[in-house]
Amino acid sequence: MIRPAPRVARRADHYRFGVLEIDSLDSAIAWATGPSPRPPAALRALDLRDAPGFEDGSFDGCLFLSCLLTPAQAGFLTTTGAAIVRDRPERPYTAHRARLYTPDELFAGFDPGRPDGYDATFDALVYRHWERTGRQHPPAIDESLARRLHDHSITEALHDALAGTRSVAIMGGHGLERSAPGYAAVARIARTLTRDGYTMLSGGGPGAMEATHLGAWMAHFADDDLEAALAVLAPRPFGARPGQEYADDDWLHRAFAVRERWPVPDPTFHSIGIPTWMYGHEPPAAFATKIAKYFANSVREEGLLAVATHGVLFTRGSAGTVQEIFQEATQNHYESYGAPSPMVLIDVAYWSEVLPVWPLLTSLAGERPYRDLLVLTDDHDAAVDAIRTFEPHR
Repeated sequence: MIRPAPRVARRADHYRFGVLEIDSLDSAIAWATGPSPRPPAALRALDLRDAPGFEDGSFDGCLFLSCLLTPAQAGFLTTTGAAIVRDRPERPYTAHRARLYTPDELFAGFDPGRPDGYDATFDALVYRHWERTGRQHPPAIDESLARRLHDHSITEALHDALAGTRSVAIMGGHGLERSAPGYAAVARIARTLTRDGYTMLSGGGPGAMEATHLGAWMAHFADDDLEAALAVLAPRPFGARPGQEYADDDWLHRAFAVRERWPVPDPTFHSIGIPTWMYGHEPPAAFATKIAKYFANSVREEGLLAVATHGVLFTRGSAGTVQEIFQEATQNHYESYGAPSPMVLIDVAYWSEVLPVWPLLTSLAGERPYRDLLVLTDDHDAAVDAIRTFEPHR
């Protein structure tokens, strides 16, 4: 039975820790032209140049984040106590967003008729700017601050998008090819959990991450359609490098061919990819309906695991996946974000012999409560059941 997760609509204006946050133009005008004194507010990513009410009264304690303002408005607001963070024209991204990205935003400019079609996208433009202005340590303080503000807004938007949902993450290697049995297995697991009402999360890149979102995307269609979609995705160009399918010239083209053949204009089921421009040479997964893309990988890694409140499934991976296993174990060990949640490791031989994580993980858990939430299995149905049977209140 298909049971979409209950969703909580995000209001255009709401209070967060005593400050009114305003994300819609109508709410901004109503607030600005309303009774005086105005309550302190943070206005985010709005075009206020033709809006009335912003050249009168006091704006003490108010924030205008990535809003478009006339010089007269900006001058008046600052003289009456407001703080303004404006975007610089040479910076391709908005420093403060009101909501998560969509694939259409990140892939704006993509030309499926060109082998280098991805290079013209907004996502690629931001990646080149990130490289040009300093990858991890930008020399200019305004660039560093803009990135931090951007990531702060992404975190807020991510928590808003997940309100009222049951979120589950799937972690695994970026080198998993679309034709591999493991890719299809991840997609089927994600499809099942999506139909059960869970919101699927991943690191938002290729491999097992993309398979997670493909499964959620194809949850809208008949089971046979997933197999047909895999057949569209699988063929690789002659001479393609093993384990680096994301470097194929037509990697994104094949994904968009699936999206075009099985369109989901108004999804019942949502999945959220959480990638980073640190790995910007790997395009984000095109099947995620929402994308929380970060500059700071450390914030993204910790945050992704923190919001997977109903469990994490770990498929085959390398150093990054091993790091994520123990990062999630640390959160469960100290209950950093509340009660622990399931950790399901899929592939007994891999996690006990090839990369023997399991013995250390179980020894670390000892008699702590999360020990009973650790699962090692080859059975994909058992992996799904470990998520289904989890009751957070216990």
